[in-house]
Amino acid sequence: MSSDTTTTRDRVRPPLESGGGEKTYDLALLKRLVPWARKHWVLFAITFLLVPVSALAGLVQPLLIRDAIDSALVDRSATMLGRVTLFFGIAVVVDFVARFAQQYALQLGGQRTIADLRAATYEKVQRLPLAYLDKTPVGRVVTRVTNDSDAMGELFASGAVLAIADVVTLVGIVCFMLYLDVRLTLVVCCALPPLALAVNAIRKRMREAFREIRATIAQLNAYVAEQVQGIAIVQAFGRERDCLGEYREINAHHRDANYRSIRYDALLFSIVESISAITVALVLWYASVRSGVLDATSSAAYVGTVVAFYEYIQRFFVPIRELSQKYTILQSSLAAAERVFALLDMDERDAPEGLDVGEVPKVPEGVALAFRDVEFAYRAGHPVVRDLELDVHRGETIAIVGATGAGKTTLTALLLRLYDVTRGHVLVDGEDVRALHPDTLRSRFAVVPQDVFLFSGTILENVSAFAESPDVARVEDALRRVGAWPMVERRGGLDVKIDERGANFSAGERQLLAFARALYLDRPYLILDEATANVDSETEARLQHAVAALLRGRTSLVIAHRLSTIRNADRIVVMHRGRIAEIGTHDELIAKGGLYARLHHLQFLDETEGTVSGEGAAVAASAS
Repeated sequence: MSSDTTTTRDRVRPPLESGGGEKTYDLALLKRLVPWARKHWVLFAITFLLVPVSALAGLVQPLLIRDAIDSALVDRSATMLGRVTLFFGIAVVVDFVARFAQQYALQLGGQRTIADLRAATYEKVQRLPLAYLDKTPVGRVVTRVTNDSDAMGELFASGAVLAIADVVTLVGIVCFMLYLDVRLTLVVCCALPPLALAVNAIRKRMREAFREIRATIAQLNAYVAEQVQGIAIVQAFGRERDCLGEYREINAHHRDANYRSIRYDALLFSIVESISAITVALVLWYASVRSGVLDATSSAAYVGTVVAFYEYIQRFFVPIRELSQKYTILQSSLAAAERVFALLDMDERDAPEGLDVGEVPKVPEGVALAFRDVEFAYRAGHPVVRDLELDVHRGETIAIVGATGAGKTTLTALLLRLYDVTRGHVLVDGEDVRALHPDTLRSRFAVVPQDVFLFSGTILENVSAFAESPDVARVEDALRRVGAWPMVERRGGLDVKIDERGANFSAGERQLLAFARALYLDRPYLILDEATANVDSETEARLQHAVAALLRGRTSLVIAHRLSTIRNADRIVVMHRGRIAEIGTHDELIAKGGLYARLHHLQFLDETEGTVSGEGAAVAASAS
């Protein structure tokens, strides 16, 4: 859904990504594929070893045709004709077997290579900074992993990587033609300069067209993904016609880019065909002139040479035609390769061995989580957290409150190292989070977010976090402890399918499953990020036992807008404009008469004193 300050033109035609820029050479991109292909070197070795075999088997066939004609017209030898026919049959069989094995090995190796590259691209996406993913449409990222990888696969599917085989065939044909007739060969070679000039003129324009095709595909995917995710809002505001218009404009850009690529492809193919026809005509004309000055015997013998030469001319332009087609595919694949490798070259958020963070501040004994002089900004020069100092003791429940944008959720993102601090240190068990392997760090936390995300699968898989061998008894126990088991039984048991994002479950049911998942993981640190903000008061009251079960015995951070839900926390941290404004218990902060007291007064102006609901009742239950 576009904002008021964004024009339709800006939304549907953002600047095209160049992937690697004009200075990215084709050869350099192809070299980037070598390490991926090297893993399957046996298959590619078979492919290239068979290149001369298939080329030679094909190239001797016109010579055998000449010998067959000479045997019939000049020597009039049936024995020789039969022998030549046998050799011709052997050449055809060898050519067939070699080409089949060559293509099969190439396709197998190519598919394995692209599968490895696609998996690496997806793995890279998982490690990218959230700052990049925040600014990049989902559809564009998906395009990198799927469409662009598939376009690179065309290098192998089309045999474009075997362009060297076409070159070998061309050289072989020229050698055989020189052997047959030097002057006729020179006539054929006259076609090469204009052909080379045409290919060079079309090359750059073709690459630009394919770059735009890749970019507009990414735009199409990004737009569709956004609209499908927000289809309820689109329908609610009656924007179907406007969105269709925007989509048609993006689609038109994609169509026009394809038109340009088709135009250049057709132009290149037509040039090759035209030069081929002209060359054949010139050769036949020159051969007819020469045969006119020969005697009868020499003229009869020359017939076989001309027929063989005609065959070589036809074969000469076959690899040239294929090279032009493969060149088209090569440009498309390299345009995609620029984008895939640009993604793979991006800086990662997490260093596998952790970062060198210098001297780490000491924390007092019993402190589980600590923030030391922390500053963080999503955009340079605009910090959302400043001068943050906070200790969370082991087993303590800390509530974090404040206005929207005060920096509450940012604290938890820094703890999980979804973002790195601009200054200072975030410590877990006395270690800076940047010095820990991400898996080690995040394995200590269970998180229940405000917007619960359930994956397509079963209840069992989602509650067990898709463990390879889930403990069914433990899953059932977690569901019972959070009060979700009656709902699961009513739904049909643990094997009930969950639709994408849990669309077939209510908000309260999704929340219960998220609580059960956190309980199943049984980790020492718990983050509840406004975990009941999206449910009504009645549903929130039913969730109180689930929250109580989660908080018991854990070090917990509870982010909440509803102050009634956290009044019995061990301490309440009040955030204001990225800084800690107040810290204390509910009673201490009320007595202080500061920001928390004012927030409390505004929220509970119409409520009777002492009312506790939802998480507040759960915090109270766990504290008692």
